[in-house]
Amino acid sequence: MKKFSVTIAGGGSTFTPGIILMLLDNLDRFPIRKLKLYDNDKERQAIVAGACEVVLKEKAPDIEFCATTDTKEAFTDIDFVMAHIRVGKYAMRELDEKIPLEYNVLGQETCGPGGISYGMRSIGGVIEILDYMEKYSPSAWMLNYSNPAAIVAEATRKLRPNSKILNICDMPIGIEVRMAEILGLKSRKEMKTRYYGLNHFGWWTDIRDNDGNDLMPKLKEHVAKHGYIMDKGGTQETEASWYDTFSKAKDVYALDPDTLPNTYLKYYLFQDYVVKHSDKKYTRANEVIDGREKFVFGECRKVIKQQSTKGCALKVDDHASYIVDLATAIAYNSQARMFLIVENNGAIENFDSTAMVEIPCIVGSNGPEPLVVGKIPQFQKGLMEQQVSVEKLVVEAWAEKSYLKLWQAITLSKTVPSASVAKNILDDLIKVNKEYWPQLK
Repeated sequence: MKKFSVTIAGGGSTFTPGIILMLLDNLDRFPIRKLKLYDNDKERQAIVAGACEVVLKEKAPDIEFCATTDTKEAFTDIDFVMAHIRVGKYAMRELDEKIPLEYNVLGQETCGPGGISYGMRSIGGVIEILDYMEKYSPSAWMLNYSNPAAIVAEATRKLRPNSKILNICDMPIGIEVRMAEILGLKSRKEMKTRYYGLNHFGWWTDIRDNDGNDLMPKLKEHVAKHGYIMDKGGTQETEASWYDTFSKAKDVYALDPDTLPNTYLKYYLFQDYVVKHSDKKYTRANEVIDGREKFVFGECRKVIKQQSTKGCALKVDDHASYIVDLATAIAYNSQARMFLIVENNGAIENFDSTAMVEIPCIVGSNGPEPLVVGKIPQFQKGLMEQQVSVEKLVVEAWAEKSYLKLWQAITLSKTVPSASVAKNILDDLIKVNKEYWPQLK
Protein backbone atom coordinates (compact mmCIF):
# COMPACT_ATOMS: atom_id res chain seq x y z
CA MET A 1 0.00 0.00 0.00
CA LYS A 2 1.42 3.37 -0.99
CA LYS A 3 2.37 5.71 1.86
CA PHE A 4 1.91 9.43 1.45
CA SER A 5 3.90 12.52 2.28
CA VAL A 6 1.92 15.43 3.74
CA THR A 7 2.78 19.05 4.51
CA ILE A 8 0.59 20.99 6.92
CA ALA A 9 0.82 24.67 5.97
CA GLY A 10 0.02 26.71 9.05
CA GLY A 11 2.09 24.46 11.29
CA GLY A 12 1.80 26.85 14.23
CA SER A 13 -2.01 26.79 14.21
CA THR A 14 -3.98 25.73 17.29
CA PHE A 15 -5.73 23.23 15.00
CA THR A 16 -2.53 21.44 13.94
CA PRO A 17 -2.22 19.04 16.93
CA GLY A 18 -5.84 17.89 16.48
CA ILE A 19 -5.28 17.32 12.76
CA ILE A 20 -2.11 15.30 13.39
CA LEU A 21 -3.90 13.18 16.02
CA MET A 22 -6.69 12.63 13.51
CA LEU A 23 -4.23 11.63 10.76
CA LEU A 24 -2.60 9.15 13.14
CA ASP A 25 -6.02 7.67 13.96
CA ASN A 26 -6.60 7.05 10.25
CA LEU A 27 -3.29 5.49 9.16
CA ASP A 28 -5.11 2.27 8.24
CA ARG A 29 -6.92 4.05 5.39
CA PHE A 30 -4.44 6.85 4.69
CA PRO A 31 -0.87 5.64 5.45
CA ILE A 32 1.76 8.35 5.91
CA ARG A 33 5.52 8.08 5.38
CA LYS A 34 6.45 11.73 5.93
CA LEU A 35 4.79 14.61 7.80
CA LYS A 36 6.06 18.17 7.59
CA LEU A 37 4.92 21.35 9.29
CA TYR A 38 5.44 24.67 7.51
CA ASP A 39 4.89 28.14 8.95
CA ASN A 40 6.54 31.53 8.54
CA ASP A 41 6.43 32.05 12.33
CA LYS A 42 9.30 29.89 13.56
CA GLU A 43 8.79 30.50 17.30
CA ARG A 44 5.07 29.75 17.28
CA GLN A 45 5.47 26.65 15.14
CA ALA A 46 8.30 25.34 17.37
CA ILE A 47 5.88 24.93 20.32
CA VAL A 48 3.30 22.98 18.29
CA ALA A 49 6.00 20.98 16.47
CA GLY A 50 7.77 20.08 19.72
CA ALA A 51 4.59 18.51 21.08
CA CYS A 52 3.72 16.81 17.78
CA GLU A 53 7.18 15.26 17.65
CA VAL A 54 6.53 13.59 21.02
CA VAL A 55 3.09 12.41 19.83
CA LEU A 56 4.64 10.85 16.71
CA LYS A 57 7.44 9.14 18.68
CA GLU A 58 4.80 7.49 20.86
CA LYS A 59 2.18 6.65 18.23
CA ALA A 60 3.98 6.31 14.89
CA PRO A 61 7.78 6.41 15.22
CA ASP A 62 8.27 5.23 11.64
CA ILE A 63 6.81 8.45 10.17
CA GLU A 64 9.52 10.91 9.18
CA PHE A 65 8.77 14.30 10.78
CA CYS A 66 10.11 17.80 10.40
CA ALA A 67 9.04 21.39 11.03
CA THR A 68 10.50 24.09 8.83
CA THR A 69 10.23 27.68 7.63
CA ASP A 70 12.18 26.82 4.47
CA THR A 71 9.85 26.56 1.47
CA LYS A 72 12.00 24.16 -0.56
CA GLU A 73 12.27 21.74 2.34
CA ALA A 74 8.55 22.06 3.15
CA PHE A 75 7.20 21.48 -0.35
CA THR A 76 9.66 19.00 -1.91
CA ASP A 77 8.59 15.33 -2.23
CA ILE A 78 5.00 15.70 -1.05
CA ASP A 79 1.65 14.29 -2.19
CA PHE A 80 -0.68 16.61 -0.29
CA VAL A 81 -0.62 20.06 1.26
CA MET A 82 -3.21 20.59 3.98
CA ALA A 83 -3.43 24.37 4.33
CA HIS A 84 -5.02 26.32 7.16
CA ILE A 85 -3.12 29.57 7.37
CA ARG A 86 -4.13 32.74 9.21
CA VAL A 87 -2.27 35.75 7.82
CA GLY A 88 -1.97 38.32 10.60
CA LYS A 89 -2.91 35.78 13.28
CA TYR A 90 -5.47 36.56 15.99
CA ALA A 91 -4.23 40.12 16.54
CA MET A 92 -5.55 41.04 13.08
CA ARG A 93 -8.72 39.00 13.54
CA GLU A 94 -9.46 41.09 16.61
CA LEU A 95 -9.25 44.28 14.51
CA ASP A 96 -11.38 42.71 11.75
CA GLU A 97 -14.09 42.20 14.34
CA LYS A 98 -13.79 45.39 16.37
CA ILE A 99 -13.42 48.05 13.64
CA PRO A 100 -16.81 47.36 11.96
CA LEU A 101 -18.49 47.23 15.40
CA GLU A 102 -17.43 50.85 15.97
CA TYR A 103 -19.87 51.69 13.16
CA ASN A 104 -22.59 49.31 14.44
CA VAL A 105 -21.78 46.82 11.70
CA LEU A 106 -21.19 43.21 12.75
CA GLY A 107 -17.64 42.09 13.36
CA GLN A 108 -17.15 38.51 12.20
CA GLU A 109 -14.21 36.44 10.97
CA THR A 110 -15.59 35.46 7.54
CA CYS A 111 -18.71 37.62 7.07
CA GLY A 112 -19.09 41.31 6.23
CA PRO A 113 -16.21 43.82 6.34
CA GLY A 114 -14.19 41.66 8.76
CA GLY A 115 -14.31 38.72 6.38
CA ILE A 116 -13.38 41.00 3.48
CA SER A 117 -10.41 42.36 5.44
CA TYR A 118 -9.25 38.83 6.27
CA GLY A 119 -9.78 37.79 2.64
CA MET A 120 -7.51 40.58 1.41
CA ARG A 121 -4.78 39.17 3.68
CA SER A 122 -5.40 35.51 2.85
CA ILE A 123 -5.34 35.69 -0.97
CA GLY A 124 -1.59 36.33 -1.25
CA GLY A 125 -0.71 33.79 1.42
CA VAL A 126 -2.69 30.93 -0.12
CA ILE A 127 -1.46 31.68 -3.67
CA GLU A 128 2.14 31.80 -2.42
CA ILE A 129 1.81 28.32 -0.85
CA LEU A 130 0.10 26.99 -3.98
CA ASP A 131 2.97 28.27 -6.12
CA TYR A 132 5.59 26.69 -3.84
CA MET A 133 3.76 23.35 -3.98
CA GLU A 134 3.57 23.45 -7.77
CA LYS A 135 7.23 24.46 -8.06
CA TYR A 136 8.62 21.69 -5.85
CA SER A 137 5.94 18.95 -6.10
CA PRO A 138 3.97 19.56 -9.31
CA SER A 139 1.83 16.44 -8.98
CA ALA A 140 0.68 17.23 -5.41
CA TRP A 141 -2.82 18.32 -4.39
CA MET A 142 -3.60 21.18 -2.04
CA LEU A 143 -6.54 20.69 0.32
CA ASN A 144 -7.29 24.22 1.40
CA TYR A 145 -9.45 25.11 4.36
CA SER A 146 -7.93 28.54 5.03
CA ASN A 147 -10.59 31.16 5.70
CA PRO A 148 -12.43 33.06 4.39
CA ALA A 149 -12.92 30.07 2.10
CA ALA A 150 -15.30 31.77 -0.37
CA ILE A 151 -12.92 34.65 -1.17
CA VAL A 152 -9.88 32.35 -1.27
CA ALA A 153 -11.69 29.95 -3.62
CA GLU A 154 -12.66 32.79 -5.99
CA ALA A 155 -9.04 34.04 -5.92
CA THR A 156 -7.62 30.64 -6.85
CA ARG A 157 -10.24 30.24 -9.61
CA LYS A 158 -9.38 33.62 -11.12
CA LEU A 159 -5.62 33.80 -10.51
CA ARG A 160 -4.57 30.10 -10.67
CA PRO A 161 -7.30 28.45 -12.78
CA ASN A 162 -5.34 25.26 -13.56
CA SER A 163 -4.03 24.54 -10.07
CA LYS A 164 -4.62 21.29 -8.22
CA ILE A 165 -6.38 22.88 -5.27
CA LEU A 166 -9.58 21.78 -3.56
CA ASN A 167 -11.31 24.35 -1.36
CA ILE A 168 -13.26 22.91 1.55
CA CYS A 169 -15.04 23.98 4.72
CA ASP A 170 -16.10 21.84 7.65
CA MET A 171 -19.01 24.03 8.82
CA PRO A 172 -21.69 22.05 6.92
CA ILE A 173 -20.07 18.91 8.37
CA GLY A 174 -20.32 20.31 11.91
CA ILE A 175 -24.00 21.07 11.35
CA GLU A 176 -24.60 17.60 9.91
CA VAL A 177 -22.99 16.07 13.03
CA ARG A 178 -25.65 17.92 15.03
CA MET A 179 -28.40 16.82 12.65
CA ALA A 180 -27.34 13.19 13.14
CA GLU A 181 -27.49 13.67 16.92
CA ILE A 182 -30.95 15.24 16.69
CA LEU A 183 -32.11 12.24 14.64
CA GLY A 184 -30.47 9.72 16.98
CA LEU A 185 -28.07 8.43 14.32
CA LYS A 186 -24.57 7.21 15.17
CA SER A 187 -22.89 9.30 12.47
CA ARG A 188 -23.58 11.92 9.80
CA LYS A 189 -22.39 9.28 7.34
CA GLU A 190 -25.73 7.53 7.88
CA MET A 191 -27.33 10.45 5.99
CA LYS A 192 -27.34 11.33 2.28
CA THR A 193 -27.72 15.08 1.91
CA ARG A 194 -28.29 17.61 -0.86
CA TYR A 195 -27.09 21.15 -0.24
CA TYR A 196 -26.27 24.25 -2.27
CA GLY A 197 -25.05 27.80 -1.76
CA LEU A 198 -21.82 29.67 -1.26
CA ASN A 199 -19.39 29.01 1.56
CA HIS A 200 -21.00 29.89 4.92
CA PHE A 201 -24.11 30.75 2.91
CA GLY A 202 -26.15 27.68 2.01
CA TRP A 203 -29.23 25.49 2.42
CA TRP A 204 -30.03 21.76 2.71
CA THR A 205 -32.82 20.69 0.37
CA ASP A 206 -32.96 16.94 1.02
CA ILE A 207 -31.73 14.64 3.78
CA ARG A 208 -32.35 10.90 3.73
CA ASP A 209 -31.06 7.85 5.56
CA ASN A 210 -29.19 5.14 3.69
CA ASP A 211 -32.50 3.36 3.00
CA GLY A 212 -33.93 6.45 1.31
CA ASN A 213 -36.30 7.51 4.11
CA ASP A 214 -36.94 11.27 4.25
CA LEU A 215 -35.40 12.74 7.44
CA MET A 216 -36.30 16.38 6.69
CA PRO A 217 -39.71 16.48 8.49
CA LYS A 218 -38.24 15.42 11.84
CA LEU A 219 -35.30 17.80 11.49
CA LYS A 220 -37.53 20.71 10.46
CA GLU A 221 -39.76 20.14 13.47
CA HIS A 222 -36.74 20.29 15.76
CA VAL A 223 -35.04 23.26 14.08
CA ALA A 224 -38.28 25.29 14.09
CA LYS A 225 -38.31 25.04 17.90
CA HIS A 226 -34.66 24.77 18.97
CA GLY A 227 -32.42 25.58 16.01
CA TYR A 228 -29.53 23.10 15.97
CA ILE A 229 -29.44 22.88 19.77
CA MET A 230 -29.99 19.45 21.29
CA ASP A 231 -32.50 19.19 24.14
CA LYS A 232 -29.91 17.38 26.23
CA GLY A 233 -26.58 15.68 25.69
CA GLY A 234 -24.81 15.76 22.37
CA THR A 235 -21.54 17.45 21.50
CA GLN A 236 -22.61 20.95 22.46
CA GLU A 237 -20.25 23.88 22.03
CA THR A 238 -19.58 25.42 25.43
CA GLU A 239 -18.98 29.00 24.31
CA ALA A 240 -22.00 31.28 24.52
CA SER A 241 -21.33 32.76 21.07
CA TRP A 242 -21.58 29.35 19.37
CA TYR A 243 -24.62 28.37 21.42
CA ASP A 244 -26.36 31.51 20.20
CA THR A 245 -25.39 30.82 16.57
CA PHE A 246 -26.83 27.28 16.63
CA SER A 247 -29.95 28.48 18.45
CA LYS A 248 -30.59 31.42 16.07
CA ALA A 249 -30.93 28.93 13.18
CA LYS A 250 -34.62 28.64 14.11
CA ASP A 251 -35.18 32.27 13.07
CA VAL A 252 -33.18 31.81 9.86
CA TYR A 253 -35.22 28.66 9.12
CA ALA A 254 -38.50 30.61 9.43
CA LEU A 255 -37.57 32.60 6.30
CA ASP A 256 -37.68 29.45 4.17
CA PRO A 257 -39.28 26.41 5.83
CA ASP A 258 -38.70 24.33 2.67
CA THR A 259 -34.96 24.08 3.43
CA LEU A 260 -32.61 23.87 6.41
CA PRO A 261 -30.08 26.71 6.70
CA ASN A 262 -26.37 27.07 7.33
CA THR A 263 -25.95 28.85 10.67
CA TYR A 264 -23.81 31.65 9.19
CA LEU A 265 -26.87 33.09 7.43
CA LYS A 266 -27.72 34.71 10.77
CA TYR A 267 -24.99 37.30 10.10
CA TYR A 268 -26.56 38.39 6.82
CA LEU A 269 -30.24 38.14 7.72
CA PHE A 270 -30.10 39.38 11.34
CA GLN A 271 -27.17 41.80 11.33
CA ASP A 272 -28.96 44.19 13.76
CA TYR A 273 -29.51 41.34 16.23
CA VAL A 274 -25.86 40.29 16.03
CA VAL A 275 -24.59 43.84 16.67
CA LYS A 276 -26.99 44.27 19.60
CA HIS A 277 -25.69 41.06 21.16
CA SER A 278 -22.00 41.81 20.54
CA ASP A 279 -19.54 43.04 23.15
CA LYS A 280 -17.56 45.69 21.25
CA LYS A 281 -14.62 45.32 23.64
CA TYR A 282 -14.54 41.50 23.82
CA THR A 283 -15.25 39.68 20.57
CA ARG A 284 -14.92 36.10 19.35
CA ALA A 285 -11.20 36.69 18.71
CA ASN A 286 -10.73 37.44 22.42
CA GLU A 287 -12.67 34.29 23.33
CA VAL A 288 -10.31 32.23 21.15
CA ILE A 289 -7.14 33.95 22.45
CA ASP A 290 -8.23 33.38 26.06
CA GLY A 291 -9.66 29.91 25.36
CA ARG A 292 -8.36 27.57 22.66
CA GLU A 293 -5.12 29.50 22.10
CA LYS A 294 -4.05 29.36 25.77
CA PHE A 295 -5.26 25.79 26.16
CA VAL A 296 -3.50 24.33 23.08
CA PHE A 297 -0.19 26.10 23.63
CA GLY A 298 -0.31 25.27 27.35
CA GLU A 299 -0.83 21.58 26.59
CA CYS A 300 1.92 21.61 23.93
CA ARG A 301 4.41 23.14 26.39
CA LYS A 302 3.43 20.50 28.96
CA VAL A 303 4.08 17.67 26.46
CA ILE A 304 7.48 19.16 25.51
CA LYS A 305 8.48 19.60 29.15
CA GLN A 306 7.65 16.03 30.19
CA GLN A 307 8.53 14.50 26.76
CA SER A 308 5.40 12.43 27.10
CA THR A 309 1.70 12.77 26.25
CA LYS A 310 0.69 11.34 29.63
CA GLY A 311 -2.12 13.48 31.05
CA CYS A 312 -2.25 15.51 27.84
CA ALA A 313 -5.72 16.91 27.04
CA LEU A 314 -5.11 17.55 23.33
CA LYS A 315 -7.69 15.60 21.34
CA VAL A 316 -8.57 14.53 17.81
CA ASP A 317 -10.25 17.21 15.75
CA ASP A 318 -13.27 15.21 14.55
CA HIS A 319 -14.29 17.73 11.88
CA ALA A 320 -10.82 17.34 10.39
CA SER A 321 -11.60 13.72 9.52
CA TYR A 322 -13.29 15.30 6.50
CA ILE A 323 -9.83 16.22 5.22
CA VAL A 324 -8.74 12.58 5.42
CA ASP A 325 -11.94 11.54 3.60
CA LEU A 326 -11.00 13.97 0.83
CA ALA A 327 -7.34 12.92 0.64
CA THR A 328 -8.38 9.25 0.57
CA ALA A 329 -10.88 9.90 -2.24
CA ILE A 330 -8.12 11.47 -4.35
CA ALA A 331 -5.44 8.95 -3.42
CA TYR A 332 -7.57 5.83 -4.04
CA ASN A 333 -10.12 7.16 -6.56
CA SER A 334 -12.92 6.15 -4.19
CA GLN A 335 -15.62 8.33 -5.83
CA ALA A 336 -16.73 9.62 -2.42
CA ARG A 337 -19.56 12.13 -2.21
CA MET A 338 -18.39 15.32 -0.50
CA PHE A 339 -19.17 19.03 -0.21
CA LEU A 340 -16.60 21.18 -2.03
CA ILE A 341 -16.37 24.80 -3.15
CA VAL A 342 -16.20 24.53 -6.94
CA GLU A 343 -16.89 26.60 -10.04
CA ASN A 344 -20.64 26.44 -10.70
CA ASN A 345 -20.32 25.72 -14.41
CA GLY A 346 -24.05 25.03 -14.81
CA ALA A 347 -24.56 22.88 -11.68
CA ILE A 348 -26.97 25.56 -10.40
CA GLU A 349 -28.84 26.21 -13.62
CA ASN A 350 -30.03 29.78 -13.02
CA PHE A 351 -26.84 31.15 -11.47
CA ASP A 352 -23.52 32.68 -12.58
CA SER A 353 -21.48 29.87 -14.18
CA THR A 354 -18.20 31.35 -12.83
CA ALA A 355 -19.40 31.60 -9.20
CA MET A 356 -17.60 29.41 -6.65
CA VAL A 357 -20.48 27.45 -5.12
CA GLU A 358 -20.56 24.93 -2.27
CA ILE A 359 -22.31 21.77 -3.48
CA PRO A 360 -21.98 17.97 -3.30
CA CYS A 361 -19.35 16.51 -5.65
CA ILE A 362 -18.14 13.02 -6.48
CA VAL A 363 -14.41 12.98 -5.75
CA GLY A 364 -11.82 10.73 -7.37
CA SER A 365 -8.20 10.90 -8.49
CA ASN A 366 -9.02 13.53 -11.14
CA GLY A 367 -10.60 15.81 -8.55
CA PRO A 368 -14.27 16.72 -8.12
CA GLU A 369 -17.25 16.13 -10.40
CA PRO A 370 -20.00 18.51 -9.21
CA LEU A 371 -23.53 17.11 -8.93
CA VAL A 372 -26.36 18.94 -10.70
CA VAL A 373 -28.49 21.10 -8.40
CA GLY A 374 -30.93 22.48 -11.00
CA LYS A 375 -32.84 25.74 -10.56
CA ILE A 376 -32.90 27.49 -7.20
CA PRO A 377 -35.65 29.76 -5.76
CA GLN A 378 -35.62 33.53 -6.20
CA PHE A 379 -34.95 34.25 -2.50
CA GLN A 380 -31.76 32.19 -2.37
CA LYS A 381 -30.72 33.28 -5.85
CA GLY A 382 -31.00 36.96 -4.93
CA LEU A 383 -29.03 36.56 -1.70
CA MET A 384 -26.34 34.51 -3.44
CA GLU A 385 -25.98 36.92 -6.36
CA GLN A 386 -25.38 39.80 -3.97
CA GLN A 387 -22.85 37.84 -1.92
CA VAL A 388 -20.96 36.32 -4.89
CA SER A 389 -20.61 39.84 -6.31
CA VAL A 390 -18.98 40.91 -3.03
CA GLU A 391 -16.51 38.03 -3.26
CA LYS A 392 -15.64 38.71 -6.91
CA LEU A 393 -15.14 42.44 -6.24
CA VAL A 394 -12.76 41.67 -3.34
CA VAL A 395 -10.60 39.46 -5.56
CA GLU A 396 -10.64 42.07 -8.36
CA ALA A 397 -9.69 44.75 -5.80
CA TRP A 398 -6.73 42.64 -4.64
CA ALA A 399 -5.57 41.84 -8.18
CA GLU A 400 -5.99 45.39 -9.50
CA LYS A 401 -5.01 47.14 -6.22
CA SER A 402 -8.30 49.01 -6.55
CA TYR A 403 -9.62 51.13 -3.68
CA LEU A 404 -12.87 51.69 -5.60
CA LYS A 405 -13.62 48.00 -6.06
CA LEU A 406 -12.99 47.26 -2.39
CA TRP A 407 -15.29 50.13 -1.41
CA GLN A 408 -17.90 48.69 -3.78
CA ALA A 409 -17.47 45.22 -2.23
CA ILE A 410 -18.02 46.48 1.32
CA THR A 411 -20.95 48.67 0.20
CA LEU A 412 -22.59 45.69 -1.50
CA SER A 413 -22.31 43.44 1.56
CA LYS A 414 -25.75 42.83 3.05
CA THR A 415 -24.24 43.50 6.48
CA VAL A 416 -23.39 47.17 5.69
CA PRO A 417 -26.12 49.89 5.72
CA SER A 418 -24.63 52.51 3.37
CA ALA A 419 -21.73 53.50 1.12
CA SER A 420 -20.59 56.17 3.60
CA VAL A 421 -20.37 53.63 6.45
CA ALA A 422 -18.55 51.28 4.07
CA LYS A 423 -16.00 53.99 3.26
CA ASN A 424 -15.34 54.78 6.93
CA ILE A 425 -14.80 51.10 7.74
CA LEU A 426 -12.58 50.63 4.67
CA ASP A 427 -10.37 53.61 5.55
CA ASP A 428 -9.90 52.28 9.10
CA LEU A 429 -9.12 48.77 7.82
CA ILE A 430 -6.54 50.12 5.35
CA LYS A 431 -4.63 51.78 8.21
CA VAL A 432 -4.25 48.56 10.21
CA ASN A 433 -3.61 46.27 7.19
CA LYS A 434 -0.71 48.26 5.72
CA GLU A 435 1.78 45.40 5.93
CA TYR A 436 -0.69 42.76 4.65
CA TRP A 437 -2.81 44.23 1.84
CA PRO A 438 -1.61 45.44 -1.56
CA GLN A 439 -1.31 49.24 -1.61
CA LEU A 440 -4.68 50.37 -2.99
CA LYS A 441 -4.99 53.21 -5.45
